[in-house]
Amino acid sequence: MTAIETDRGTTKVVGAPRTTLVLLIAGILAMVVGFGSIAGGIFGAWYTYDHAVAQDVVTPDDAAIPETPVRGPFTMWAQADIINHHQLESTGGLYYAQMDRTVPQLDENGEVVLDANGEAVMVPNEARASWITATTLTTALGMGILAYALSGFAIAVGVTLMVVGFVFLYLRKKTVLL
Repeated sequence: MTAIETDRGTTKVVGAPRTTLVLLIAGILAMVVGFGSIAGGIFGAWYTYDHAVAQDVVTPDDAAIPETPVRGPFTMWAQADIINHHQLESTGGLYYAQMDRTVPQLDENGEVVLDANGEAVMVPNEARASWITATTLTTALGMGILAYALSGFAIAVGVTLMVVGFVFLYLRKKTVLL
């Protein structure tokens, strides 16, 4: 490519037909992908929000963001954080893997129940099992946070691609064929 002077004293870039075709294709492709990315990001954010609304969860009064409907990434984080906090309180600060699978069965007086051989009767550890529910809930909330983050990223990439597409089409118009 070379530059030429016009009769108005402006400089224009001279390009081959192939250059303008490449700019046209790249510009249109960038704009189409950018639009799709923006649409996908908006849909992802709406879908996540819509499903959060359907669950109708409100953060408890001791959460970082108290008594607020769980809708966006910050309230999702606050809810997941307080679930984890409550679970740790109920298990004495122990996580799932740190707890025994079974514990001795206790009678109504808090005494260990013994079998015919004089050994403790073992039952599933309910406190350990409750970690499954807590982990499921916090994982779902974490996925909601990631969905919002990914939607925001898709929208930002889409806007960038749309701008790049416009720039390519603008540059194509500025090229002069000899």
